[in-house]
Amino acid sequence: MSHIAIIGTVGVPACYGGFETLVENLLDEKDKEHNITVYCSSKSYNKQTSKYKNARLHFIPLKANGVQSMPYDIWSLLHAIYTGADQVLILGVSGCICLPFIRLFSKVKIVTNIDGLEWRRGKWSKFAKNFLKYSEGLAVKYSDTIIADNQAIANYVTDEYGVIPEVIAYGGDHAVTSALSIVDNDYAMALCRIEPENNVEMILESFSQTSKNLKFIGNWDNSDFGKKMKAKYQTFKNIEMLSPVYDLTTLFEIRQKCSFYVHGHSAGGTNPSLVEMMHFNKTILAFDCNYNKASTENSAHYFSNVDDLVALINQSDTVDNAENMLKIAQRRYTWKIVKQQYLNLLN
Repeated sequence: MSHIAIIGTVGVPACYGGFETLVENLLDEKDKEHNITVYCSSKSYNKQTSKYKNARLHFIPLKANGVQSMPYDIWSLLHAIYTGADQVLILGVSGCICLPFIRLFSKVKIVTNIDGLEWRRGKWSKFAKNFLKYSEGLAVKYSDTIIADNQAIANYVTDEYGVIPEVIAYGGDHAVTSALSIVDNDYAMALCRIEPENNVEMILESFSQTSKNLKFIGNWDNSDFGKKMKAKYQTFKNIEMLSPVYDLTTLFEIRQKCSFYVHGHSAGGTNPSLVEMMHFNKTILAFDCNYNKASTENSAHYFSNVDDLVALINQSDTVDNAENMLKIAQRRYTWKIVKQQYLNLLN
């Protein structure tokens, strides 16, 4: 039985992150065929247990995100190799800066999910972008297998580095926590981190020009941008700006009862919030970019600016792609499928 180490997440049990949810669903307490260690940040868990879902947990005393993400990942990787891991699944590229050194003394199999071209995100400084781009190149060069979560990212990797990645997305069926009913309580829904690249202002401005109700879930109070958006748009009677909802059952009820979903992400590959919503048999309006088109197989309705989105909102009674979204989700975005794709690479 080979020893698999999973590196690069905050840890499990999962708390809302895409990679964390991935690991949560890769694990199975009935699984006796895989010897798995998951590396976790002790800074994020008050209660630290040694096992979870038949996987061993090893805690590193650093934060998994921000400036500590690089030493966190490197520490995890070195510990995994030192303790005899045969295969390592690395989620994200910040720690891949050390892979040339690792290759000098270890033949461990390295499988890396490079995430959503993190270096392109507007929130990073020029230095951080250059570092992440450099780490991405090292990840592609020194990993045995590269995973892209979206065909558009896979195409980029092939064009940029001449490597053909495995394309494995995310599951979204965990978001459907009970039997689904077709309910419409006459509001649209949006959910994301409140960052400019998710076209938050475009969505808010569009709804401010219509009478359609919007429930917009996000971390409004965590940044100057979020506070600015909240101050500007919370006065509109049809716009409800909700704090993050972490309970899946509560989120299920909000999703199940919406008229349609608006997805503004412009970066990041296959977004978990999108593939989760595709399981709800609801119409999806998505920002027009290659990532979202790849995820929805060009079958959603797309907008590029406020005028586009206002028109779609006003036509929402006649715009319908719900059935196509559900069919795609059931064919591509279930955890049973995704888990098997990962285990096939790691066996």
